[in-house]
Amino acid sequence: MKNQKYYTCQYCYQEFVPKRRRVQKYCSNTCRSKAYHERKTKGNLPVTPEETLPKSENTEQKDSMSLSGVGNAAAGSLLADGIKALVTKNDNKAATKGDINLLLEKLGGRYHLVKNMTPNSEGAHPYYDLLDGKIVYLRLQ
Repeated sequence: MKNQKYYTCQYCYQEFVPKRRRVQKYCSNTCRSKAYHERKTKGNLPVTPEETLPKSENTEQKDSMSLSGVGNAAAGSLLADGIKALVTKNDNKAATKGDINLLLEKLGGRYHLVKNMTPNSEGAHPYYDLLDGKIVYLRLQ
């Protein structure tokens, strides 16, 4: 056996002849497994959050509200509402209570007779209530 290259096991530090083409770190599967378990138990111990924070007297940060922060939030809100009002078309804006009352006046009131339903046993006719969205039986004369 000419030109045999010996490697040193990184776990037991014994010399060995590699059995694979790639560079081997360990002489056997046993040494590889023991090295893995040693790395897991020694090198990667769980770190507590206190160890990761810098050592100082006061590590807690208290949130506080400042007048400038409130002013900035109010200005941003007003600016956003103004832009939204300018960009939104009148057809897509939300209806107000005044718009609904005007619509009710133009339609002729809150109750509308339902002509394709028969009166109930007491003789009351069915009406559709525009505000509640329900059928009600009324005796209107």
